[in-house]
Amino acid sequence: MKIATPGNSSNTRILVTGGAGYIGSHVVKQLGDAGHAVTVLDNLSTGRREAVLSGELVVGDLADGALLDTVLGREQFDAVMHFAGSIVVPESVTDPIKYYANNTANTLQLLGACVRHGVKRFIFSSTAAVYGMADKALVSEDDPLAPINPYGASKMMSERMIADAAAAHPLKYVNLRYFNVAGAEAGGRLGQSGGVATHLIRVACQTALGLRPEMTIFGDDYPTPDGTCIRDYVHVEDLAEAHLEALAYLKRGSDSAVLNFGYGRGHSVREVIEAVKQVSGVDFAVRLGERRAGDPARLVAANARIKAAFGWSPRGTSLDAITRSALAWEKRLLGTTR
Repeated sequence: MKIATPGNSSNTRILVTGGAGYIGSHVVKQLGDAGHAVTVLDNLSTGRREAVLSGELVVGDLADGALLDTVLGREQFDAVMHFAGSIVVPESVTDPIKYYANNTANTLQLLGACVRHGVKRFIFSSTAAVYGMADKALVSEDDPLAPINPYGASKMMSERMIADAAAAHPLKYVNLRYFNVAGAEAGGRLGQSGGVATHLIRVACQTALGLRPEMTIFGDDYPTPDGTCIRDYVHVEDLAEAHLEALAYLKRGSDSAVLNFGYGRGHSVREVIEAVKQVSGVDFAVRLGERRAGDPARLVAANARIKAAFGWSPRGTSLDAITRSALAWEKRLLGTTR
């Protein structure tokens, strides 16, 4: 176990797993800015040490039960926010064991430690992938869960374990089902890094910057206005803010909740590519490929429930602003301002 800078004092102490990763690091920054004392637990397999801008960093793995007991036993945490996990859908199909181990089994390990150490609040990073092929105008939290890949299934199992643990122990939770997260922190210190880019906006930005010779549209014969898939794209800073709202919601003594996080509006693949071309000023090469198995034509969030629960609305950042922030981050990774 390696510990970096010590945490500051606060009346709210939060353990954030995966807090050195893309979404987790944005949440950690906002928690720190709000005056909360943060401890980050991350194995740095995909996270970055320099992305932890607040609190302390404990380098370790959730599979290490002794480490969890050490960290949770040092002090009484007011809440745990759980981001650590694997997220690449195609990889989950080719290596399902990794996903059930890293996402499901490690969540079980963490839940057990939380129960042992009296943690009362749990906020979980879930996904719209739990809905599977939900081809309808807006997907609500009451729609059936029918994941079509191990990634979605691993998250669905984790949600069920959290609900069952809460039914048996004094634990309240919020499961946030994210739709398509993109963009970067306005200050330029945080963004999506590492690994092979798989998310559309990042792939398009990398193509605009010449890091890829071309990009591919996977199918243009879907029942949508331009034939390409439609998704609900949300800004990562807005999503991070939702986690602080979830914390405040639980601290008010509210009941456990499962909530979508999306803007309730969709953009097609072609619209995203055109937005990146406009903000970059580069007419990069795009080729048409075959459909990918398991891609729903449309996946857009119904978000009335999160607005009602929190008394708060997502900012609804525009696609133009999301792509601008994502492109600016990719330029910083290249060390250029072109």
